[in-house]
Amino acid sequence: MSKNLFIETLGCAMNSRDSEHIIAQLSEKENYTLTDDLASADLILINTCSVREKPVSKLFSELGVFNKKKKDGAKIGVCGCTASHLGEEIIKRAPYVSFVLGARNVSKITDVLHREKAVEIDINYDESEFAFDDFRTSPYKAFINISMGCDKSCTYCIVPKTRGDEISIPDELIIREATRAVKGGAKEVFLLGQNVNNYGRRFSGEHEKVNFSELLRRLSLIDGLERIRFTSPHPFHMDDEFIEEFARNPKICKSMHMPLQSGSTKVLKDMKRGYSKEWFLERVEKLRSVCPEVSISTDIIVAFPGESDEDFADTIDVMKRVRFDQIFSFKYSPRPETEAEHFTNTVDEDVASFRLTSLQNLNTEILDEINATSLGKIYRVYFEDLNKDYFVSGRSDNNIVIKVKGSDELLGEFRDVKITAIGRTILTGEVVA
Repeated sequence: MSKNLFIETLGCAMNSRDSEHIIAQLSEKENYTLTDDLASADLILINTCSVREKPVSKLFSELGVFNKKKKDGAKIGVCGCTASHLGEEIIKRAPYVSFVLGARNVSKITDVLHREKAVEIDINYDESEFAFDDFRTSPYKAFINISMGCDKSCTYCIVPKTRGDEISIPDELIIREATRAVKGGAKEVFLLGQNVNNYGRRFSGEHEKVNFSELLRRLSLIDGLERIRFTSPHPFHMDDEFIEEFARNPKICKSMHMPLQSGSTKVLKDMKRGYSKEWFLERVEKLRSVCPEVSISTDIIVAFPGESDEDFADTIDVMKRVRFDQIFSFKYSPRPETEAEHFTNTVDEDVASFRLTSLQNLNTEILDEINATSLGKIYRVYFEDLNKDYFVSGRSDNNIVIKVKGSDELLGEFRDVKITAIGRTILTGEVVA
């Protein structure tokens, strides 16, 4: 008899892909069917994030809601990064939780399902060659993990403590998964890893040593694959080979996520990022010299412990010089089991709030100026989403979200679109070819 599965996913694209793996395993091995109706679910899962404080506090709030709304006999499971670092504490605080499954233990889902109060949180469990069953949220785009874990030691980041040491997935498995997705109708693949351009540093067994640039070249040979995206490359590993492959390979989408974190060399050193302000700016200059059409997005943390007014001014300077097409910005929040958790030179909360607002206001000004230049331009758009009010949306090669009036006949198709109206996050256009 078919059973119903409800799953809520918090956090990053890697979590979304992990949820797809979980759904696939439960569907194929345990006869579960995905549902949006919490009250009808036989199994309720929350796939968690622990990068910032809010998703962690949200976990226990959500669990309380789940427990009140679930039907009799339904199980609740906690998965993901918060599961990795809290482990048994989750069941102690929420004893109605049936099991806890860490971010590096996704393949064990069908095992923990049948073990009451099971806790599987080994952060170095090796899933790099596990053959997951296939499930994709979208038939038009395929998210593909190319590595797991992280070998960096950024002082603010909990990820190495929740996802373990970095290990690459063999390229033949990645190519096989991408080929299967394309045969299923996807024309775009999105490669995922904590530091994708460090791919190939370590494999679990004997495999040909392939770096990220070579992986991109091999993937681009797949017939029917039109676009390749990836996140997140690390600025320290943005060597000339990688930048030049990015620029000259027509299948690689011309949008680059470059996590800055801070524009201050001093703060970057305190963060243990491995590069300086000057290095970052030089890599941007190199990138734009060979690929002028590239859009660049970034992550920025303000008010890291010890950040002075001069340090913040350096971040503003980088903002003005690079003119990012998109930023993800946050006030620093201490995370457990990180080095920075013990830093005592904290920044006043009011100062932190002022800096974040200043940064975001500057970004808004820059975005308005960038978007204004798009009016009347023509972009090649790959349509993926059917929206309300008879709009269909997709993305340009350089990652601009664009919507047009249309129906589901446009889904999975490429069209040339002329921009007729400007919005801050979405542009509106009309199909011209």
